[in-house]
Amino acid sequence: MRIDIITVLPELLESPFSHSIMKRAREKGLLEVYTHNLRDTTPYKQAQVDDYQFGGGAGMVMMAEPLAIAIELLQKDRNYDEIIYMTPDGPLFDQKTANTLSLKENIMIICGHYKGIDERIRDHFITKEISIGDYVLSGGELAAAVVVDAIGRLLPGVLSDETSALFDSFQDGLLAPPVYTRPADFRGWPVPEVLLCGDPKKIDAWRHEQSLKRTEERRPGLMKED
Repeated sequence: MRIDIITVLPELLESPFSHSIMKRAREKGLLEVYTHNLRDTTPYKQAQVDDYQFGGGAGMVMMAEPLAIAIELLQKDRNYDEIIYMTPDGPLFDQKTANTLSLKENIMIICGHYKGIDERIRDHFITKEISIGDYVLSGGELAAAVVVDAIGRLLPGVLSDETSALFDSFQDGLLAPPVYTRPADFRGWPVPEVLLCGDPKKIDAWRHEQSLKRTEERRPGLMKED
């Protein structure tokens, strides 16, 4: 999979993709992530990429022309399955969306800044909009990193244990059950006996029961969505 990210602050994306699982995914050649500085392709003086909004109002807007040029330059080399705009007014990102995007081959992500991007870019280029939560960040870079991480770890061969991602929270619409590791008794707080019984069926049944309980207590809305 290849992901191209258009941003005015590429340095914000250096660390998230240079460590841990994302680093291994890239080293294995399973995931390619490229950042493109929007200021490198703007035709305006002093690398300008934003301007005042028509109609007045506080805040600057990312201009249409620099974005259109950057998008079309990338499109000359490959076809993109999705051109995603990270925006707080987009549909909320969830595990189902991550699963779907992980099956794509080429994805482009646009990171917004200021008051957002010129609406004409959204109308004519963007194929999907994504929000990672009902709050506003300084820019779309951190949100893009979240999306790439969620997608990348699902690619076959990225995780050392191929089944690990299948049991993450939200994969089956439920929160993950409690997990424990050694020692079996810590400060008089024991691990549930069922996890030590060695019976996979009993353990699976306990985990499913705990997932249902935890979801009902903490995120009941997930159960209503089904």
